[in-house]
Amino acid sequence: MSAPADLVTVYRSMDATAKEDCQTLVELLTSRGIAAAMQDDSAPGVPEGTFQVSVPSADAATAEKLIAENSQPGEAEEVDNSEHLNLETIFHSEGSGNLAEFEAMGIKSLLEANGIAAVLVGDSVLPNLPFEVRVARDQAQQARELIAEAQNTEPAE
Repeated sequence: MSAPADLVTVYRSMDATAKEDCQTLVELLTSRGIAAAMQDDSAPGVPEGTFQVSVPSADAATAEKLIAENSQPGEAEEVDNSEHLNLETIFHSEGSGNLAEFEAMGIKSLLEANGIAAVLVGDSVLPNLPFEVRVARDQAQQARELIAEAQNTEPAE
């Protein structure tokens, strides 16, 4: 195998199946005569929670072509780059202490319980920063309506 400086990353993933996907790709590439190596986040320069496949730089173009021709199970054939998938902030809380975080977590839970994927943005370590809840732009209106409905509902006794 070439020296580490000659290696090029041709595939990287942090999906739940990343390790298995990388093992499959290493087998594919080695069966085609390309010296491929899999690294996890214990290797220098590999982001935490990530697995990757690297090959000698001279084989990178061939390896990338083979990977593109042999998509992994569960991979999307076409990626929707629509702006409707952009995240939109539907809740923003400028609070100090844990109240802002708890409120944002409650809203995130409400949305997810109603089938709307939500992302919580904020940091408990820095409670002076705001907490936000974001959803895909095409679900923002529905999310706002759910929040308004929940805020107007009397709590159960």
